[in-house]
Amino acid sequence: MIRSMMQIYVKGSGETVELYLKAFHATLGFHVKNSDGSFYHSELDVDGHILAISEANDGMDKSTPGNTMQFCFHYGEGNEDAVKHAYETLKEGSEILFPLGPCDFSPLCTDFIDKFGVRWCLFV
Repeated sequence: MIRSMMQIYVKGSGETVELYLKAFHATLGFHVKNSDGSFYHSELDVDGHILAISEANDGMDKSTPGNTMQFCFHYGEGNEDAVKHAYETLKEGSEILFPLGPCDFSPLCTDFIDKFGVRWCLFV
C-alpha cells in the first residue's frame, strides 16, 4: 500500500502545528523537532488523513509561477460546526478570498490564505 500525505513547508512551524491541531481537531503523530524547537517533520492526523508540516529552510518559500496549491477539506453534510470552528480558528491574519457562507456547490464554504501563506477551501 502506498502511503500519501499533504506536505506544507512554512516559517514558524511550531505555531502552525499548534494552530492546525486546534483548528482541525487533529492529533500529532510522528514528529521530529529541530534544535530550535521548530519541526523538521510533523504529521497531523486530520480525520485519518495526514497533513505534514515542516519548517521551511532558506529558499524553500519561493513559489513557482503557474503552480498554485490549495488544500480543500470537504467535511460533508451535517458538519457545519467543524467548518465554522476551523474558519474561526484560522481567520485571524488571513486573507479572506471567499467569506464563510453559501456558494454554488455548498451551503457553507470559505476560501482563504492563512497567516502562514497556506490556501484553504473548507466546505460541507
